[in-house]
Amino acid sequence: MQDNTNKENQNKGQSNPKRNPKRKSPDWFMYIIYAIIIVTLGGLWLSGDSKKDNVEIGWSKLDQILRRGDQEKIIVVDKDHAEIFIKEEALEKDTAYKDIVKDGNKFKESGHYTYKFIDVEGFKSDLDKVAQQNFERDTAGIDDSVRAANPEMINQIRRDNHIELSSRESDHTWEKVLFWFGPLLMLVLFFVIMSRIANRQMGSGGAGGIFNVGKSKAKIYDGKTSTNVTFKDVAGLAGAKEEVVEVVDFLKNPKKYTALGGKIPKGVLLVGPPGTGKTLLAKAVAGEANVPFFSMSGSDFVEMFVGVGASRVRDLFEEAKKKAPCIIFIDEIDAVGRARSRGGLSNANDERENTLNQLLTEMDGFGTNNGVIVMAATNRADILDKALLRAGRFDRQIYVELPDIDERKAIFEVHMKGLKLGNDIDKDFLSKQTPGFSGADIANVCNEAALVAARKDKALIEKQDFLDAIDRIIGGLEKRSKVITTEEKRTIAYHESGHASVSWQLRWGQPLVKVTIVPRGKALGAAWYLPEERQITTYEQMFDEITSLVAGRAAEEVVFGQISTGALNDLERATKMAFSLVAYYGMSPKIGNISYYDSTGQSEWNFTKPFSEQTNEAIDGEVKRMVEEAYQRAKEIILASRDKLDELANVLFEREVIFREDVEKIYGPRPWEEEKKNDEVKVEKPESIKTEENNDNL
Repeated sequence: MQDNTNKENQNKGQSNPKRNPKRKSPDWFMYIIYAIIIVTLGGLWLSGDSKKDNVEIGWSKLDQILRRGDQEKIIVVDKDHAEIFIKEEALEKDTAYKDIVKDGNKFKESGHYTYKFIDVEGFKSDLDKVAQQNFERDTAGIDDSVRAANPEMINQIRRDNHIELSSRESDHTWEKVLFWFGPLLMLVLFFVIMSRIANRQMGSGGAGGIFNVGKSKAKIYDGKTSTNVTFKDVAGLAGAKEEVVEVVDFLKNPKKYTALGGKIPKGVLLVGPPGTGKTLLAKAVAGEANVPFFSMSGSDFVEMFVGVGASRVRDLFEEAKKKAPCIIFIDEIDAVGRARSRGGLSNANDERENTLNQLLTEMDGFGTNNGVIVMAATNRADILDKALLRAGRFDRQIYVELPDIDERKAIFEVHMKGLKLGNDIDKDFLSKQTPGFSGADIANVCNEAALVAARKDKALIEKQDFLDAIDRIIGGLEKRSKVITTEEKRTIAYHESGHASVSWQLRWGQPLVKVTIVPRGKALGAAWYLPEERQITTYEQMFDEITSLVAGRAAEEVVFGQISTGALNDLERATKMAFSLVAYYGMSPKIGNISYYDSTGQSEWNFTKPFSEQTNEAIDGEVKRMVEEAYQRAKEIILASRDKLDELANVLFEREVIFREDVEKIYGPRPWEEEKKNDEVKVEKPESIKTEENNDNL
């Protein structure tokens, strides 16, 4: 109950937005850009041609309006055009103005009609002429005596026919602003958009990303952020964990070491096969160490631009020095740390070499990096540059190997914590069924078992679900829908029975677990064995394995008198094993105690072999001899127990799947099983490691 409460509190703490530093803040910069765009468009609309609602007319229409006297007023705007306002009563009575939309307030600011002229003085002169003509028309019927007697009346007629003209200047504020600043705003907007597009393509991150292309892209884990992974979550890896714990302990208690004059290693390199827990171990360091932790992938330094990789290395170490003491973790360092100028291709990749040179300088160059510890992980240590591996840069190389049976059990316990398990789950049994599995493989087994159980609508995950998951990972998905003829099925049954029969009767043959002729993946049949976890292997043991590999084809030849293509994978493995016996392990009498194996990986880049043509022919001859001897040996074993092979093949043909018990029922128990158990000697772990595991005070 207490554990569940702690988990709930932890989940609540993780869901608190105040504790989530990665919560994305609003992009205020882009909001400002959008506001500028809106204001600019608004200014264009406000400063647009206000005459878009007016009707533009010519002089004939204007002359007609003036002669009728329907104009209310005429305003000259900017000495460029005139706005003519029509009287309300004329709009209501006269159909000549039907082209104007009669909207009460629509033409308050601008006139009903617009007339463009060339010269304002000429326009005034034309208006005076029309006014004079209107005056003469209205006074044409008045005698001279009446005019002389009523001058005031004549003046009133002249005033009535006078065309009032006013002028105004339009507001050009927005036009002036846009004239001066519009192009500049458009350039800024274009530059920002292009910058963000380049930023997304280059993955440089942050606003103005094109300027940050040379900046480090490392993720920082400090007091505010955490990976939520501790050393308790790392099962197994006792030796590797011990050395890494010492690094974390130095950062927490430096006086314990400096009092004796000791110095912390500058670099720690985690080396091992894929999936063994190198990155998980680094996450645990980030979760345990109370110092800033910079995490970055080796591929993050590589960029299409010249000098970017070296610039990011400099920026990464500059940031780390500011926050020292701290840890820098570079995952998959082989992406940038490959040996320089291999294969005679000088200047083939100067950018990557420049990045590596900068990394070498920052780790241990003329400057100092006090308080900065570099951790790195790779599964290709053989291709790394020697200058990167020397003491002073990576002082410690920690080999993270595949887990043994006890470590696999501990890994199963970690990954089974959140699963609903049945009562028949045996972790010891599962750890024995998964030799050669890495931590990632075991995690995948647990997940696949849960999926298999869910597919069958089970409430709990049972032992068989785990076995099905292991079969799924090793052999692939079952393909029962694949069409196989009866003849092909019988051939496959004898082929797989040949493997099982010979392996069971050999002293160093691998113990059988299961044989199936149900197609899985690309294989039409498969046999599962439980290989011994040996530290060294003898010639007799490897020769027995080669014999077991070619036994499938030998059974086909003995029973059917012909062979098939189904032994391709068997022959490939047998040939490689024989070649390693001859060329690598020096177990051939003809070649002698000579090994042509190169542990440094330099031979990958050589165009010539490390031996002569005569030696090459001798190696080929010895490989062929070993495989043929194993093949003849397998045929002899099959012929000596042909009746038992037929019985086993018939059972497999009918059931399609057989197990160890079925083989033991036919061939009897193996006499070597008890001898092997008595010969096993368990290597004890150091007391320091056992104490830490028991107390769990990491």
